Amino acid sequence: MARAVLDAALAKRKASGPRRRTPGGADLDVEPAAGGPGGAGSTAGRGGQRRRARGYSGPGPDPRDPQLLGTVLARLVKARGWQQPAAEATVFGAWERVVGPDVAEHSRPVKLENGELTVEAESTAWATQLRLLAGSLLRRIAAEVGHGVVRRLHVHGPTAPSWSRGPRRVRGRGPRDTYG
Repeated sequence: MARAVLDAALAKRKASGPRRRTPGGADLDVEPAAGGPGGAGSTAGRGGQRRRARGYSGPGPDPRDPQLLGTVLARLVKARGWQQPAAEATVFGAWERVVGPDVAEHSRPVKLENGELTVEAESTAWATQLRLLAGSLLRRIAAEVGHGVVRRLHVHGPTAPSWSRGPRRVRGRGPRDTYG
């Protein structure tokens, strides 16, 4: 009985037409291109279901594979022309890496406009020191984020609170020296 079933399956396979092997290892029945019931270029799989041959096969990289976020982001930045804003953001986001931990501990970038970076130091002594180091800081910034991103460096010391406005303001000349 098993022999009869096997012979019937072989006869059916020979009658269905030529077969080809897909990259995944499954056999597909290839129907005639013009006159067959599937139309031009279609293939039929098991159970009469229609299947298309896949365009990608085999091992190796494939554009449909998951991509690293950094790679996708770099492609997006390049495609949109965001290189300059990304480099400017690096100055603020990676300040410690750009200028070094000692300088970053005592200063912070405030604004970057038209290639001029404004840096605020924590004391007047550090502001003087940063003014003396301005040339080397500009070289370090250019090496890290690219040339032309920062062209000038403005260093400010700490700002004291202004008492010219607010609840402690005295109108007029205010109190004067009472001695003599």
